[in-house]
Amino acid sequence: MNIEKIIKNTNIKLTSARLELLEVLINANKPVCYDDIKDNLTMDKATFYRNISKFEDEKVITSFESNDKKRYFAFETDIHPHFICNYCNTIKCINDFPSINLKNYNIENIILKGKCADCMK
Repeated sequence: MNIEKIIKNTNIKLTSARLELLEVLINANKPVCYDDIKDNLTMDKATFYRNISKFEDEKVITSFESNDKKRYFAFETDIHPHFICNYCNTIKCINDFPSINLKNYNIENIILKGKCADCMK
């Protein structure tokens, strides 16, 4: 995926830290929190959150808070639901969910909560 094309129509200047962060988020293929990826980054926590904030402002990434009170971030090209297990806090992307279009609303994320298949065993 071409990161330069992703941020071309934004007010974001591509720095080495931002390039590194976007690469990590794109390669994660699922929502991740800072603790999940901090070992893969060369930036400090303040730089991480400053850049994350810029990406969110420009709608390059999405985010949500999970049951564990951590903020999860994802690079997503399409809006799809995320399932959060109330028992083990696992987060999964739900890609086979029907499309939701609400007139006069702009949906930014969809969070479903319940018990995952592993916890139901």
